[in-house]
Amino acid sequence: MAVPKDPYMLLSWVNMKLRDFYPSPEELAAGESADAGEIRERLEKIGYFYDSDKNQFVIHA
Repeated sequence: MAVPKDPYMLLSWVNMKLRDFYPSPEELAAGESADAGEIRERLEKIGYFYDSDKNQFVIHA
């Protein structure tokens, strides 16, 4: 599956992949032929940041 273009679909897709398959965004990017920096940037634009303790992108409070 290609990386979703819509930022909210991307958020859902990334968090599902992190939950079920990958221990970090970098490993997700490598395994899915994606760019970890681009994923972070796109999610930060909608207010989500990576929480390493939870291994997911969460809303910045």
